[in-house]
Amino acid sequence: MSAISSAASGVVGGGAGGNRFNELSSEDFLQIIFTELQQQDPFEPNDSSALLEQLNSIRAIESDIDLTKKLEDIVFQNKLASAGNLIGKTVEGVMPTGDRVVGNVFAVTRQGDDVSLQLDSGWELPADNVQVIVDPATLPG
Repeated sequence: MSAISSAASGVVGGGAGGNRFNELSSEDFLQIIFTELQQQDPFEPNDSSALLEQLNSIRAIESDIDLTKKLEDIVFQNKLASAGNLIGKTVEGVMPTGDRVVGNVFAVTRQGDDVSLQLDSGWELPADNVQVIVDPATLPG
């Protein structure tokens, strides 16, 4: 039995819940394929077409992982730019603690993958928690 077959049967048939094959991540799948490739006899591969298919699968997964990372970067940059557009505006939102806060945005900060708005009221509101945005320039009076 090949490494892929034994690993896949352990995932599909093993466990209390039945079919867990869908729970495999891309990294798990790559690990199974690399294990299979390492255990093959290079002078007598199991099936050259299967080997080529596995290599194509590896390339496709690597491409998907790379594309996902690039899309995540674009989404984050968009989030940061959107938060930057809030500077000078009044926002209202809810803190993770449940406190409702209001203030004028004077700065945007980044900590890891989190973007927060610095408010003149002293609060640092996560950008995802903004519920109301008011542009003071558009207020009557």
